[in-house]
Amino acid sequence: MNFKDKVVWITGASSGIGEHFAYALADQGAKLILSSRNERELERVKNNCNNNSDFLIIPLDVAAFDTIPAAVEKAVAHFGGIHILINNAGVSQRSLIKDTTFEVDHRIMSINYLGTIAMTKAVLPVMVKQQEGQIVIISSVMGKAGVPYRSAYAASKHALHGYFDSLRSEFFRDNIKVTIICPGYVRTNVTINALRGDGSKNNAMAVETSKGMEPAYFVRKAMRVIRKEREEVYIGGKEILTIYVKRFLPGFFSFVVKRLNFKPEVAR
Repeated sequence: MNFKDKVVWITGASSGIGEHFAYALADQGAKLILSSRNERELERVKNNCNNNSDFLIIPLDVAAFDTIPAAVEKAVAHFGGIHILINNAGVSQRSLIKDTTFEVDHRIMSINYLGTIAMTKAVLPVMVKQQEGQIVIISSVMGKAGVPYRSAYAASKHALHGYFDSLRSEFFRDNIKVTIICPGYVRTNVTINALRGDGSKNNAMAVETSKGMEPAYFVRKAMRVIRKEREEVYIGGKEILTIYVKRFLPGFFSFVVKRLNFKPEVAR
């Protein structure tokens, strides 16, 4: 796949992985739709990009489901179609189940799972009409294995795998590809912005995250995966082994997780 002149919509584009997708795709001449809740940061990202590209900024909260169809109409009116949707918007969690309010569980599922579904359902008819499209989902290692302090986050990512495996099997005749990418530790603000049990921000970066791969490096690897239209890929360091241990040695995985001293990051 050549990304030049492809219309690519990135959610969660104002920071981290989404921001670096914007830079990489702009360098390759893609036409970009950038979305997140923070319009000011979207403008910053746009200004840092290769300005030879065509941009459309659409501020959007993916959990505000009713606003998404109008956003899609605006995107199609501007570009005429959408070739790639990168579902990147999401929020993490740092709290035990017993300390997490149902409202926080609901919020995480609304953003990570239902928001992704709402975006996809709105864009899907455009891709079916084109008889062409690729839907990219940024999942997580937690989409394959759950650990303490991540219950709602892991659940939301697990749900994405089931949904998009089904979508892939239903729409392959319409030439619509589905690519699920599971990052390991990437050096972003994901743990800083994670929700605590009461809904407040965690405001602390995990040690593992601070030592994770640079987002630009992750995106370079992810771009190759998208270009090759791979179905499911894991990108990270040794933490990726967690997925294989859970798959092939589930009893051992459970034994280890129960005995590891998981602790949330504490703001300093």
